Amino acid sequence: MVSIQQVVLSSRLDKNDEPVAENFRMEEGHLPEDLQDGQVKVHTRYLSVDPYMLDPQLVDGHLSYFLGVAGLPGLTALLGVREKGHVKPGANQTMVVSGAAGACGMLAGQIARLEGCSRVVGICGTDEKVQVLIRRMGFDAAINYKNDDITEKLSEYCPSGVDVYFDNVGGHISDVVISQMNKDSHVILCGQISQYNKAVPYPPPLPSHTEAILKERNITRERFLVTNYSDNFATSLVQLTRWLKEGKLKVCETVVKGLENIGAAFESMMKGGNIGKQLVLVAEG
Repeated sequence: MVSIQQVVLSSRLDKNDEPVAENFRMEEGHLPEDLQDGQVKVHTRYLSVDPYMLDPQLVDGHLSYFLGVAGLPGLTALLGVREKGHVKPGANQTMVVSGAAGACGMLAGQIARLEGCSRVVGICGTDEKVQVLIRRMGFDAAINYKNDDITEKLSEYCPSGVDVYFDNVGGHISDVVISQMNKDSHVILCGQISQYNKAVPYPPPLPSHTEAILKERNITRERFLVTNYSDNFATSLVQLTRWLKEGKLKVCETVVKGLENIGAAFESMMKGGNIGKQLVLVAEG
């Protein structure tokens, strides 16, 4: 047996108490020296300590929110809008979000409003999603790209043009949105899901006419990686959970039960079968 050091929780916090070092203690543990088939031995170099580790109360007991609104999707939405969207309160800006009924897009549209956009329009793939975005998430309008004429609907719903585009899908939809963007506007290049199963580089090259529009109108379109802004994670999580507790951020989840269904859940998500964050519930409690 190999001796190891491990940290365990020695005492729980009472309500309104702040955590102290004495809530934890070191113990000696043991692991088998020889690995069995299927086992992996990990040498830990660094550990992260983050605000969301404190207490399920941060998300009112909804632990799944740490995989969505209080996790990477929420951080991507918030930091994408703040770092690449150049949203200015009172500037009467219009934001369009593609993949708007997904985990990140749904939050990005709501955050755009909270940050100061006067109009938010979503693009999604079913009439049910259109209704969720408008009635539950507070979008001004939404377009079903499978049934609607995107060009026509964008002109109707964005009469002053598009100032910020939160791009989750790429492809033809993004070409249409960019064609209606204003001078000195901004593309938040978050994802390109329509291109992920194609043998193209990331981000995929744009058609020549779309590239020409970007240059002529001085539209910024830079690759966005949320991990480049890790220094802002802690304060961003505080903001997200505050909005959540205040009822300013609405959450929607699609949950599939059973680890054996993870492949089907992933396939469904890639085809737009989810509304909000796609989750797999492995075990209750």
